[in-house]
Amino acid sequence: MTYRFLLLLLLLFSACKTERKIDTAFYFWKTRYKWEPTELQYLDSLHVKKLYVRIMDVSFDETSGSPVPVTPIIFKNPLPRNLEIVPVVFISNNILSDISKAQLHELASRVLRFVEAKVHQSGKSKFTELQIDCDWTASTRDNYFYLLQQIRDVLKGEVLSATLRLHQLKNLERNGIPPVDRVMLMCYNMGNLRKYGDQNSILDLAELKKYAGDNLTHYPVQMDLGLPLFSWAVVFRNKQYAGISKTIRLAELQKRNQFNFTGKNRYHALVNMPQYGIRANDELRWEDSSLEQLREVADYLSPLLSRDSLNLIYFHLDEATIKHYSPYELQKTADLLR
Repeated sequence: MTYRFLLLLLLLFSACKTERKIDTAFYFWKTRYKWEPTELQYLDSLHVKKLYVRIMDVSFDETSGSPVPVTPIIFKNPLPRNLEIVPVVFISNNILSDISKAQLHELASRVLRFVEAKVHQSGKSKFTELQIDCDWTASTRDNYFYLLQQIRDVLKGEVLSATLRLHQLKNLERNGIPPVDRVMLMCYNMGNLRKYGDQNSILDLAELKKYAGDNLTHYPVQMDLGLPLFSWAVVFRNKQYAGISKTIRLAELQKRNQFNFTGKNRYHALVNMPQYGIRANDELRWEDSSLEQLREVADYLSPLLSRDSLNLIYFHLDEATIKHYSPYELQKTADLLR
């Protein structure tokens, strides 16, 4: 009798449980947009409705002494008709250290004017969400939040979202909650890139667990997730960080006349390769976002998320990058978050 009763309760619970609604999207982080057949195929296969397009960086210009747009995007083709644009603006943290409220107010207006012009260049008449990306810290928090509030006040009903890095999530009392409608938790670039060793600074479940938990579950703003689909080689010279080689591929590292494999994800350069910024005797650490890692992260995060819907945004839409993952595999990863 007791067994049947417990079984009935389990069946009732399973029947009442509803799946979380997941909308898959992509970031587009290149400076030129044009139609690429493979990229369009992925968007169609995954039923993508939004493309988060980096519009520009905003950085400090030493000549003028004021924030200026850097490397704004150029649209060679209009965005597909069935695709909504979410403009993304990266704000350099260094411009927030010594800036007046009046300058922040003016910056908010200038950013919005620039974004509106670029959205029209993309072939769209409007946007329904604007996202701001900034690696703000406790010392720049007040100015950054003031800038966000200025932007939010000028928006005409559009959603304002902001990226959220793990270190910004960890100590909410110190770091605060940005005044936005949604946040996008960046589940990548979470380790110490410059540290010599064999870790993976792009994606590391153990590192993620140090930050996610109760703060994630009880975060008071609607949350979306960003997962990485990129790789790179971190270069060390005399065991000191020497930069990132984003263009070299794993196949090059595996050529025995060019590199010695020294264990796990590390390689020793035998020759100079100036096209990649590599010298003989440099050590390289290969970092990527494997499908297994993506699924581990999604599986870990799913029960910690309290909302019944979210956008899963892959970084980023680039033919050379996404070809390592099939649409089916990316969909199965998204399904783990339901």
